[in-house]
Amino acid sequence: MAISRKYAVLGAVLAGTLTFTACSGAKSGAPEIKDASADFGFQQTGFPIVNQQLTLKFSGTKAALAPDYNTMAVVKDWEKDTNIHINWENLPDTVFQEKKNLILASGDLPDAFFNTGLTDSEIATYSASGTLIPLEGLIEKNAPNLSKLLSTRPDIKAAITSSDGHIYSLPSVEELGLVQFPNELAINTAWLAKLNIPMPKTIGEFHDALLAFKTKDASGTGKTIPLSFMPGSWCGDIVDLIAALGGVPDNMDHRIVQNGKVIYTPTQDGYKKAIATLHQWYQEGLIDPESFSQDDKAYLAKGKASTENLGSFVWWEIPEMVGADRASDYTLVPVLQGVDGKRIASQSNNQEIARGAFAITRADKYPAATMRWADNLYDPIQSAQANWGPIGETLQKDATTGLLTQIPAPAGTSEGERRQMVAPGGPKANTAENFTTVVAPEPRAADRQKTVNENYKPFAGNDGYPPVALSNDELQQISSIETDSASLVKQNTAKWIVSGGIDQDWDGYVSQLKTIGVDKMIEVYQQAYDRYKKNS
Repeated sequence: MAISRKYAVLGAVLAGTLTFTACSGAKSGAPEIKDASADFGFQQTGFPIVNQQLTLKFSGTKAALAPDYNTMAVVKDWEKDTNIHINWENLPDTVFQEKKNLILASGDLPDAFFNTGLTDSEIATYSASGTLIPLEGLIEKNAPNLSKLLSTRPDIKAAITSSDGHIYSLPSVEELGLVQFPNELAINTAWLAKLNIPMPKTIGEFHDALLAFKTKDASGTGKTIPLSFMPGSWCGDIVDLIAALGGVPDNMDHRIVQNGKVIYTPTQDGYKKAIATLHQWYQEGLIDPESFSQDDKAYLAKGKASTENLGSFVWWEIPEMVGADRASDYTLVPVLQGVDGKRIASQSNNQEIARGAFAITRADKYPAATMRWADNLYDPIQSAQANWGPIGETLQKDATTGLLTQIPAPAGTSEGERRQMVAPGGPKANTAENFTTVVAPEPRAADRQKTVNENYKPFAGNDGYPPVALSNDELQQISSIETDSASLVKQNTAKWIVSGGIDQDWDGYVSQLKTIGVDKMIEVYQQAYDRYKKNS
């Protein structure tokens, strides 16, 4: 018996017609959809979902190291259990970001988006046009696992409900308290010992350590890289260095909350001060010139070069960056005392309840079967496998606790790398409760919880922006502003660090951001934040 069948939560027999009216209730551009799931022998409960094999087309993002999803053991089990075959057209995130609007605007839509890669603004735009259909009726009739979750967790339901009252995308939940501080700074302690340098505790000491790595060629290759990073990456950015050098916490959105006030960081004087100092570091040869052009694959490969030549980096975890064999040469740098004497940890806006894991399009002739397929992943056992990989390969049942626990990754492969290769992600719910009753936090997650709680949370310099569901009108007001301002900030930040000129350019740059509409954007976010706090 397949694992997914053995543990599936089947629910009660659900009554109802398979005709789904997508435009009932509030406004929607979607036409009425005549569901043809019955043509394939659709079953409202149990497995298989359809008696005759049904093929659906899914599009969306995938991890950089992920293979063809149909080669994954978990996905093979899903097909065996459901009798639904998926033609996967999932792309690496950077590629999908370039192509998603073409896909959405084309006449050749997928049936659904998996790991959608769609922003709130895009979901609002394409739900209004009818490209994405409302899902709440399908959830009620065909998703017992998800229905149960939403009934017991109104906060999750609120997070995925749009301002028009409809649900257009399904959630991905992982409640471990890990994502708020993703940008961890590590340093080569083997090199520190070699050069008789203590662990840096201040931003000045960190600079001096990088300078020693450079001037003394700590790698012995003539190609020592003191510091490398990925600006704009969700876990490879130098936000804590910006905080230490300028006194302003930052995150990839450049949107923070301090004392209830929403702040746009790239217009703050502290941001200017930090970038000016980083230019000096660049002139000293301390910053990898490829920091501003490399993608995840190139960045992660840099840490595993045949000869160890990387002094310091920012990433989610050390073994994933440099490999298990080299990980002992690196240690996390404590939150550094900055130029103003304060230790500031920058908190991200990453949410443990994420919208956009799965969405169904108007092209899907079988939405009831599709929703039942997605609902299978909200079974707690399936959610664990979607997140970490298959039972028997990456997970095993502990004889004492009954919890699923991690099987150690093979030598030479980090847990993060293995997870990318065996776990497809998508719609799932690994709740805080499930981490006590279904699956134990993987060892590296437990370690990270300890690190976050002891090393970062006490020095949080800001609050993260909460999971506020902006109205369609608010999203329309800020969509182009957010895109244009992010592009301007990214372009200028890279230019100023590499080539300098921030003092001469600053006033014009801030003026240009105001012309784009940054003040209006922050006003909208502030209003939405105040509304959220009032209703919480």
